[in-house]
Amino acid sequence: MKQEISLFLFRRDLRVLDNPGLLAACQRGPVLPLCILDEKTPGPYKMGETSRWWLHHSLEKLAHDLDGALNLYVGDPLSILTELLSRYNVRHIFWNRCYEPWRIEQDTTLKTILKEKGITVESFQASLLWEPWQIKTKEDTPYRVFTPYYKKGCLQAPPPRSPLPAPKAPHYIKDEKSIPLTSLQLRAKNGWDHKLEAHWLIGEKAAHEKMHLFLNNDVAHYKEGRDFPALGHTSRLSPHLSFGEISPHQIWHALAGVSGLEEASPSIASFASELGWREFSYYLLFHFPDLPHTNFQSKFDAFPWRADTEALQQWQQGQTGYPMVDAGMRELWQTGTMHNRVRMVVASFLVKNLRLDWRLGAAWFWDCLADADLASNSASWQWVAGCGADAAPYFRIFNPVTQGQKFDPDGAYIRRFVPEIAALPDPYLFAPWTAPIPVQRAAGVILGQTYPHPMVDLAKSRDEALKAFQLLKELPMGLENELR
Repeated sequence: MKQEISLFLFRRDLRVLDNPGLLAACQRGPVLPLCILDEKTPGPYKMGETSRWWLHHSLEKLAHDLDGALNLYVGDPLSILTELLSRYNVRHIFWNRCYEPWRIEQDTTLKTILKEKGITVESFQASLLWEPWQIKTKEDTPYRVFTPYYKKGCLQAPPPRSPLPAPKAPHYIKDEKSIPLTSLQLRAKNGWDHKLEAHWLIGEKAAHEKMHLFLNNDVAHYKEGRDFPALGHTSRLSPHLSFGEISPHQIWHALAGVSGLEEASPSIASFASELGWREFSYYLLFHFPDLPHTNFQSKFDAFPWRADTEALQQWQQGQTGYPMVDAGMRELWQTGTMHNRVRMVVASFLVKNLRLDWRLGAAWFWDCLADADLASNSASWQWVAGCGADAAPYFRIFNPVTQGQKFDPDGAYIRRFVPEIAALPDPYLFAPWTAPIPVQRAAGVILGQTYPHPMVDLAKSRDEALKAFQLLKELPMGLENELR
């Protein structure tokens, strides 16, 4: 009789430490660890190009950590699991829970069908500190605002569990029908993704090194320093979290080890609350699964978004004529990430100064970000647009000139990513069109040739956005629903 083995299915948990599903599988005996690239089920939320690049390298590192025994497949998970069941004596399948709507639907179907085949499926909490169904208001309804969710819900709930150890002396099985990593075709065919490699170290070991570097050197300056993109006081852990190379439990308890979260410094408390925002984003996605494509506040269904393909392309390419916006968009394209303060600036510019639909911005971020995460991407874009939960008021419009002056005062960030205007003196760097012509020429700047003119007038576009928003406030009760 064939030896009984278990299957462990890797998804967004590409690590060995603090992996409850993998640990439970290994405690039963031999394990066939696998990862399935499913290109069909996610529909419009299939991985973007930068995420695919990251996944390639993350799987490469994970395979090394599993002594080469990571098994890779492409296709429908049910078909692949069924084929494995026909060749191996499997009675247990393990995975860690995911929370995207399509994942929940798929997992529910898989569990039902596998149970009918006599297979026990066990799933575990691995990527969130608190399960979305665990935190409720006193009325037993979901929270819709972050601060009470985090302070009254999360921080008053049982604390997150401690991180788990790696499996002891695991016996991993390599399947002869596993395909090579290159067969997943995750790398860009034209090779554009090679430029990303200079900016990242990928994998579980790199994630832990980055966390410890942040905790030792930067977390003390996080609360004030996180708003200044040139200072580097952010953790840059979000892609590692997104792919599960490190868990939020490991970060949470490492933070507690620095000073104890009960009496945490303002900077550590601020960073912990950012983990809380990530939790809140998943919480919203779980309870409101149409979050990625539907306005959380239905009155925005009647908002008069503009249609302007050329303007969208200028924004995407970092050619808006506003250096702080252009620096952010070029950082995104060149590195696969963007500083969080600048993300708010570029998003505000798109949805308020250009008045283009927030979903267009979310789609571009989805394709370009290494940390593309359906929950955080959707919740954050809706927050900036003013239509989401706990949203920034629509009338809060970031001015990219004053934001640059305040948060990049010496121009280091702008000069790095917009080098064609680097020679401008500081007083003109944030608004090149205000520089006298002789100053522009001395700096090698010719507006309209070497650097674009501003694509919109900030004051005028702000007023137009506020007038459009005012129309929503003036709609008769219920009419906004009729205008969807």
